[in-house]
This record gives sequence, C-alpha cells and structure tokens, in this order.
Amino acid sequence: MSRSFLLVLVLPSVAFAQGTADDYKRAMSLREKYANAVTNLVVTPNWYGGNRLWFREELPDGRSRFVTVDAEKGEKGPAFDHKQLAEALAKAAERKVDAEKLPFRAITLDGTTVGFTAFDKGWKYDTEKRTLTVGEARPPAAPQPPGGNRPRGERRAQAGPRSPDGKFTAFVKDYNVWIREGTGDARTEKALSTDGKADDGYTSFYWSPDSKKLIAMRQKKGGDRVVTYVESSPKDQLQPKTKTVPYLKPGDPIPQPKPHLFDLATRKEIPVADTLFPNPWDISYEHWTPDSKRFLFLYNQRGHTVMRIVSVDAETGKATAIVNEECKTFFDYSSKLYLQYLDGTNELVWMSERNGWNHLYLIDARDGTVKNAITKGEWAVRGVEERVNAEKREVMIRAVGVKPDEDPYHVHYARVNLDGTGFKVLTEGDGIHGIQWSPNRKFFIDTYSRVDLPPVHVLRSADGAKVVELATADASDLKKKGYQSIERFTAKGRDGKTDIYGVIVRPSNFDPKKTYPVIENIYAGPQDHFVPKRFQNYYRHQQMADLGFIVVQCDGMGTNWRSKAFHDVCWKNLGDAGFPDRIAWIRAAAAKHAEMDIRKGVGIFGGSAGGQNALGGMLAYPDFYVVGVADCGCHDNRMDKIWWNELWMSWPIGPHYAAQSNTTNAHKLKGKLMLVVGEVDTNVDPASTLQVVNALEKADKDFDLLYMTGANHGAAESPYGQRRRMDFFVRHLLGVEPRSK
Repeated sequence: MSRSFLLVLVLPSVAFAQGTADDYKRAMSLREKYANAVTNLVVTPNWYGGNRLWFREELPDGRSRFVTVDAEKGEKGPAFDHKQLAEALAKAAERKVDAEKLPFRAITLDGTTVGFTAFDKGWKYDTEKRTLTVGEARPPAAPQPPGGNRPRGERRAQAGPRSPDGKFTAFVKDYNVWIREGTGDARTEKALSTDGKADDGYTSFYWSPDSKKLIAMRQKKGGDRVVTYVESSPKDQLQPKTKTVPYLKPGDPIPQPKPHLFDLATRKEIPVADTLFPNPWDISYEHWTPDSKRFLFLYNQRGHTVMRIVSVDAETGKATAIVNEECKTFFDYSSKLYLQYLDGTNELVWMSERNGWNHLYLIDARDGTVKNAITKGEWAVRGVEERVNAEKREVMIRAVGVKPDEDPYHVHYARVNLDGTGFKVLTEGDGIHGIQWSPNRKFFIDTYSRVDLPPVHVLRSADGAKVVELATADASDLKKKGYQSIERFTAKGRDGKTDIYGVIVRPSNFDPKKTYPVIENIYAGPQDHFVPKRFQNYYRHQQMADLGFIVVQCDGMGTNWRSKAFHDVCWKNLGDAGFPDRIAWIRAAAAKHAEMDIRKGVGIFGGSAGGQNALGGMLAYPDFYVVGVADCGCHDNRMDKIWWNELWMSWPIGPHYAAQSNTTNAHKLKGKLMLVVGEVDTNVDPASTLQVVNALEKADKDFDLLYMTGANHGAAESPYGQRRRMDFFVRHLLGVEPRSK
C-alpha cells in the first residue's frame, strides 16, 4: 500500500473539505484582494521652512488630506482648507473636485501659498485671499528613505595611483610596481619591484599623506572554477545556449592580497613580514595615519576565525596587531563588522562579540589598548547609524534585544557617548522601528509596527522626546476582507530555557472548530533572522494556508542577532538548522492550539538555504517532517558559493561537510519529496540538486523533480512553481487531489 493512500486513510475527515477549487480561487485572489487595504502604511515627510513638514494622510475609501506639522511647536493640522480649495479648483477648471479626493498627491508650501499640479496645469492657491491662479508648481523635495545610511566605516579612502603632492604616479608594468616622475622630456620611470609574476602581481596603491611612502598590494591569483549552464529553450533561438559563470566553491584557491611597503627616497622596498597576515581571505580598511608614520589594515584570515587590525611602521616595516580577534568559532564579518578610525584622537571604533554579545569598543589606535566598551549588556548592536560623530564623541546605533519585555529581534535606535556613558534609547513602542531624519537632523520620524500591529508614525526630537503622533495605519478594511492577523508565538527551545520566536498563519476562512495540517516555511541561513516582524501584507503565507493548512515560521538556534552562543550553533553544523528548537516550538504551538494537527507529521518547504533545510529536515527527522518541497537548495555545502559556506562551515574542508550533505544522506528519505531547480540558477549550482537526484535514484527512492527551463534562483516562486508546490502539499498532506485547475 502506498504512503499517500495511508495518508488519506488517517487524516481527519474535516480535511476532505479543504484543497477545493474554491480554496485555490480564494488563495490566488488574496494579493489583489488585500492590495491597498491598509491606510498610512508609510508616512512620507516633505520638509520645508526649516522645521516644518507636510505629508499626505490616507483616509478610508481612497480619501486623503494634506497635513502640516510645526516640529518646533508640536502642532499638527490641515495644510489648507480642503473644501475651499476644491471649490475654487472645480470652478477654475470646470471639473468636479472632491475635497477628500483631490486630483494631486504633492504640494509646495510658501507662506500662505499652496502650489500643486492638477489637470495638466500648475496652480497656486492663496489660503488667505482664497484665490486660485494658474502658476508653476514646484515639485516637492525627494524624501529621505526610511532607515538612513548603513556605512561600515572607512574603506580605501587613500587609494589611487597619484601621490598626494602630485609629483609621482604609480602604475603596474609587467606585473611590477613602477613610478613615473616629471612630465615631457623630463619624465622618468623606474621599477620599484622586480618580483611580480603573472599569477602573483601588483594591483592597487595607497600613498602616505606626505608622498614619501607607498603601499602596493600584491595579489596571488586564485582559482578559475566556472559553472557551465545549458539553457535548453532560449527565447531568441531554437538551439540551446551555453554560458559559463566564475564560481569559486569551498576549498578552492582564492586571490590573496598582501601589502608591500616602498620608500620613494631610496626607490627600494622595506620588507614587511607577513607573520600576522599569512593566509588572507581579504585585506581591507586600508588606512594611513595623518602623520604618515603608520599604515593600518584589516586582515580577515581564511576560515574567518582570525580578524586583526595590523599596523605597519612606515620606517621599519615592523607589523604589530592593534586588534587581535582569535575566535573559537567564526567572526561574522558579513554583518557584524564595523571599523572607523578617529585620527584626531588616535582611536578607533571596533565591533566585536568578544564578550558574548555584539557591541562597540573604543580602542587606542597606537597600541591596541581597549579604552572602554562603548555599549554593553545582554543585547546586540544591530549596526551603526551613519557614522561615529568624532566631534560630539557619540554614536547612534540600531540595537536589538535592548528592551527586555519585547521581542529580542525588535530594532530600536539609541545614542551613546564614546566613553560608554549617556546611553539612551531614542525610540519607544513595542515593535520594530525605522526612522527618517529631518534635513537639519533636529527631528526624526519614528515608525514602528509588528506583524499584529499596523505602523505607528511618531515625530520625535533628536533626543528621542515625542513631539506629536503623525498617523497610525488603519487595517480595518483589511480585516473586513478576511485577513487573519498573524499570531506571534514564543516557546522554549531544545535546552528548555531559550525562547524561540515565530509566527502562526491561519486561513482567511479559518474555522476554530476544524483541524488543519501544519506546514513550516523554513530558512535557517545563519546570516540573519527570518521570521516576519513588521506589519505588511504577507499574502504568500496566507495563500498556502488558505488551501487548508496552518503555516508556521520560526528562528531556531544558529540564526543571527541573538547572543554569540545562540549563533555559534551553526558553526560547522549547518545541518542542524535549528531543528531541535523548531520541532519543540511546533509541538508547543500545537499543544496550545487544538486546530493545529501534527499527529501524522508536518510539511516543510524552503528555497536556497531553505531548500537545503527542507530536505535536511525530512532526512534527519523523517517521522516529523513527512512532506516537503525543496527549491534550489544548496544541498551539499561543498557545491555552493565559497564565501557563505566557508564562513559558517569553516576552512579547510573537513569530514563534517560530507556528513551534513543531503546528497550523502539522501538514502534516508521516507516522506513525499518534491525537488525544484532552475536550469540556469547562477546563485546555487543546479548540480547541487541534481546530485541529490542521482543519490535518490541510486537509493531507489520515489520523489518528484520539477526542473524549470530558463529559470534562475528561486524557481518555485514563479507562478507555475507556486502552483505545483501548492498542489504537492494538497495531494500529499491533505490527502486529496488538487483542484488548482
């Protein structure tokens, strides 16, 4: 008897009413149905006159009004009398004009004059005289995008071939460093190096401020692996096309840059021993001190367990470590790297997890002494907002976990002095925050929301004090259209102590008297966390749920932005994917919610690393995850891109790579599996999926393969891929034949 027939027998009878043609029709209509059903999701400020702004406030039923705010006084009101302006415009244009649906979305304000464009003309309305004339309406200034800048410090500010004094030009000839001096007949050229080779030549240059010393980077050539693609069905010709894409994989030789120091007076190299930087993955943040006495750079060692700021003495070539991070696991340079040199005080600001949480440190740039921790506590710095303010001796940061009574992934903004004093959270409200600064930096708009809380927009002064509430998003129309509020749910993880956070998504026609099979949407990549936090239209989640499921998503151990110990679970251990935490979380949710039926197993789907996770869960926990769809998975970490995999799985390649490979473990498959892969996936080598296919065939396993011609990464997110994924879960988890057509 087939496994699918067994599922039909054991699933609750209520499930047979799900997965119908009506369910598909309703599910596929959700995107359009929910579009524009929430007002004031975003407030776009238009600043004028220093500390004043206007914005367009949305009202129900497509109505709106223009609002002005005096930030200094904390006063908010209509930008003008909408009824009077509408009457004047209707008369002048000989058109019908609704005061709450004015035919323009932008204005300019100048004293008592409102400028706008409507009916292909520019208009000016005098609010005191109540007169309307044809004029030239100026477009509003472009608003600042939410969140601001996301710099990581200083990078290569002094790079270039021309010396600061303009006397010399460095260039590469025959893979070596040459110097050109003078012009015309007086021009001379001289080689500074003779050891450059085709596979180990010189590249970029960094002049000392006094033009007396030159750092030239010499880079050893890396590997030349490529992935070859055959596009079977190109749009512009009958015959297939082939192409190759450079694609280094874990273990491959990599380009290795190293600095070399040259003295322009003697035209000779000053030897610099590479003892402190023997095996670079990368060298960056190159920086000369203003006095030209030292050259500093950041050394990221291959394997990412060593990060150093190295200082080279310009006279002797002696290299010393100013910052030395030798980690037991990994240094997350992909998202937790920040370095800023403060030359005026011989300091630098450095980001580190050395105490178990991601924080900022103030370090003496001369000898590496840690002057003090700038931030501290059992929470993490998510990033530096703009740059450290060296003059005010303060820094603004984005912080997570800083509010003990909130979800630890909620982003708040805070300011702190470089000596660690004066720490102050500038945003308030239980949610994830984003800000938009006024041009003069005296005020900012603080917007916060949760999956179960529509956005709230508050104007605050630079010190965080509330000035006035601007608007609150209204989701009442969305709920009238059947939107089910996403439930936030927290349960203990594998250790019985650590909180795991996730969400539960129910069908729009949810009936609490019915039971629903559960499907987990998984992505366990260590580079971030992935559970939705902001309020927005998560119709994709609800589309799947509307077929007769409850869809869940959580972040297990090994994902980012909690403690270092929480993150470290992934190291050399991507196969873990937080499954012990996920399973505990799902079981706790089902124990609380009787409508969640996990008695006969759970479904699982994901793409990319999530595709690896979806199949990995089925292989490692076959009695829990019984139906899965794995899209474009990096199923073997030796087959995927080099940077992502070596960061988390480390280098050199060890037996743990093969041990955690879905290809190696494919013979353990028990449940119903569909593999999806794009023919020309340039992100994850398609061969990663096809090697799983090969292993499954050799193990005599039944499975479905959706090989999508012409598709790149994320093939299952195409309309056809989505439909096939839906059908697969309806057929094998609900136990009924899909009615998608």
